Amino acid sequence: MPRERRNGGAPVGGQDDGGRSGHPGPRIEAADLGEELGARATLVQFSSAFCAPCRATRRVLGEVARMVPGVAHVEIDAEARLELVRSLGVRKTPTVLVLDAGGRVVRRAVGQPRKADVIAALGGGGGGALPPGVWAPPPPHPPP
Repeated sequence: MPRERRNGGAPVGGQDDGGRSGHPGPRIEAADLGEELGARATLVQFSSAFCAPCRATRRVLGEVARMVPGVAHVEIDAEARLELVRSLGVRKTPTVLVLDAGGRVVRRAVGQPRKADVIAALGGGGGGALPPGVWAPPPPHPPP
């Protein structure tokens, strides 16, 4: 017999809810990042100084940003930007957020992504195009 969740079955923050929550992801402004958003998308990477996967992630995201027109890559030092880290629910580095052209978080991943997965995340809004467990919709946020 399946156990009932104590929270009434609501998705837990960071858990993929399959887009069922209906809540859009948070919006991040260029001023929050300290750099301009990409015309098509922005790959926001949260890193820390002694994180080896962060260096590899920087290379992958930089390559994708150079390959795909209109895509920007912004790396943020998580230790220096704790307020932003907390507001976006970043718990580990590297964490990568995919922002649409308007700065809305549309996908997120924790850990070192493969180039093919990043390209798929940029091109897909679901429909099974994304590898399971790699990229998830942003956690639900209550409407303002």
